[in-house]
Amino acid sequence: MEKIIIKGGCKLSGEINLSAAKNAVLPIIAASILPSDTCIIEGAPMLEDVSVLCDVLKSLNADVVINKELEEISIDSKNIFNTDANSELIRKMRASFLIMGPMLSRFGHFRVSLPGGCNIGSRPIDLHLKGFKALGADIYMDHGFVEAKADKLVGSEIYLDFPSVGATENIMMAAVLAEGETILENSAEEPEIKDLANYLISMGADIEGAGTDTIRIRGVKKLKGTKYRPIFDRIEAGTFMIAGAITNSCITINGAEEEYLRPVIAKLTECGVNMDINEKSITIKGYNELKAIDIKTMPYPGFPTDMQAQMIALLCLTPGTSIVTETVFENRFMHAAELKRMGANIKIDGRSAIIEGVPKITGSEVNATDLRAGAALVLAGLAAEGVTEIGDIYHIDRGYVRIEEKLKGLGANIERINK
Repeated sequence: MEKIIIKGGCKLSGEINLSAAKNAVLPIIAASILPSDTCIIEGAPMLEDVSVLCDVLKSLNADVVINKELEEISIDSKNIFNTDANSELIRKMRASFLIMGPMLSRFGHFRVSLPGGCNIGSRPIDLHLKGFKALGADIYMDHGFVEAKADKLVGSEIYLDFPSVGATENIMMAAVLAEGETILENSAEEPEIKDLANYLISMGADIEGAGTDTIRIRGVKKLKGTKYRPIFDRIEAGTFMIAGAITNSCITINGAEEEYLRPVIAKLTECGVNMDINEKSITIKGYNELKAIDIKTMPYPGFPTDMQAQMIALLCLTPGTSIVTETVFENRFMHAAELKRMGANIKIDGRSAIIEGVPKITGSEVNATDLRAGAALVLAGLAAEGVTEIGDIYHIDRGYVRIEEKLKGLGANIERINK
């Protein structure tokens, strides 16, 4: 079993280059089902989730070639014929459900098992299915499977009860080949939504308003193959920003843009972290004195739920009382118990974590309970006294490309071992 071992207390310095966003690349891979010729994704992060979704497409008979050296994925979907996805692969990862929209759009029929993923709370697919129904699909659910059928998808006005990222992406992909216009209201506004829209537009789709709460999709008859480079990973950027802050170090994060990181920048500044912001990079310059803050996670452009665990790691060492309220997922404080093993003082009260800052935390044996919890433990290990041993790191590998190598390049004493 692989583990990450960290000897804490090292100052970090130097520069780090960001990978493309996992949360942008996954829907882009799914969207590559839509045209019947080749799509090339440049700069793709070589992550387990990316590999799993590529395997899902292969199970549908798509021709998928992953070039790890060039970080490039080539997808040719012209030979897809199977409209019943591999259940074992689908259950590995929730994002695999994103293939339902494009499969329904292109073939008018798809059957898929209910998806899996991180155990961070209920993430129902009802909004996805509501959108498919509004476009004219019939939905059947039985024995853990969902089946959608439509003789023809027709544009419609769809209002999402919650601005779900996955539902927005899935409905948008279903609507691009539908007849007429679809207006999607209360849609998610995340940068990854806009990136997916830009990818679809590069194929020939007619989409306006992506990145706002109202998206207009005018159906086209056909899409073509394309070559595309996804946006940077803003969650990876935020994680390394906190790595610089929690170790009171000076590091530069190349590829980070202020526009997509404003909530994280605002809260780190409020916490007392110093930084310089340039057009294509952010330099973290440690802190003079950390200050307790309150955070509430919200859909974009609010503070991202995917940065909540990492911020809590920093707040564990911040003097005073900080309160972090999680409004997006109801079960996303599992990292608190692991951080407490390292000496953190955290109390969970419903959807809020109350953090009393402590002068120091100490290395311990801990386990990553989900992707971002694992990142939080890595950050805590960088600042802890002694050795931190992190297990179940397959969670971390789902969202971070060679995290230990990137941190080692900054001077961290970190390694991956088989134990």
